[in-house]
Amino acid sequence: MTQPVYVVGDLHGQVAELERALSLIRGDGGPDAQIVFLGDYVDRGPDSRGLIERLIAGRDAGLNWITLLGNHDRMFAWFMEDTPRHDPHLLVGYHWLHERLGGVETLRSYGVEFEGQIRLEDLHQMAQAAVPKSHLTFLRDLVLMHQTPELAFVHAGIRPGVPLNAQRANDLVWIRQDFHAHRGPHPKLIVHGHTPVDRATHYGNRINLDTGAGYGRPVGVAVFEGQTCWELTDQGRLPLTP
Repeated sequence: MTQPVYVVGDLHGQVAELERALSLIRGDGGPDAQIVFLGDYVDRGPDSRGLIERLIAGRDAGLNWITLLGNHDRMFAWFMEDTPRHDPHLLVGYHWLHERLGGVETLRSYGVEFEGQIRLEDLHQMAQAAVPKSHLTFLRDLVLMHQTPELAFVHAGIRPGVPLNAQRANDLVWIRQDFHAHRGPHPKLIVHGHTPVDRATHYGNRINLDTGAGYGRPVGVAVFEGQTCWELTDQGRLPLTP
């Protein structure tokens, strides 16, 4: 019998949604279920710090949790380097602290508040004093991809036509248009988040589980047995088909 794999979409600092997802999974698969988290644990929501702490606690308890790297997690990690690093994939004029990206909310969850103008070097110093080193280690240890014989789990998607073992990190955490437009088969069924949709959606060659928790909507939760997939809800399993 194929071991079920449970998957949780982008959480963006929504601890209550993480706990709801874990409750659904425990009810379906028990306390030792294998769970893949699709990344974007920080930004926009109110408690990025609390969400990272919860994931660290699960890892330290020996739970079978796989935590993938999202673009927001990478932006946070890069900001926290000794010299803050800017993600060149962002549009000109955008940066992690831009109002649309949510870095300010993440820093606020660590008690770092600022008003008006402040020099980046001063804010960076405040952040380094406030963010625990264990959280930075957690961010550095996030993985880009997890695979089973039939599935590949990534944050954003893959570059069509490129073997899974040759994918670039930038595509795995940022890609959208080229991946979404591709209608042909991939080497495996791709399970991803990154681009909010109204509900978990199966497109035939990929499944999107980002249901907009970063904007206050319920997080997407699914369970896979091989390539057969169900959305996990308060009413139990609902088939998720193309």
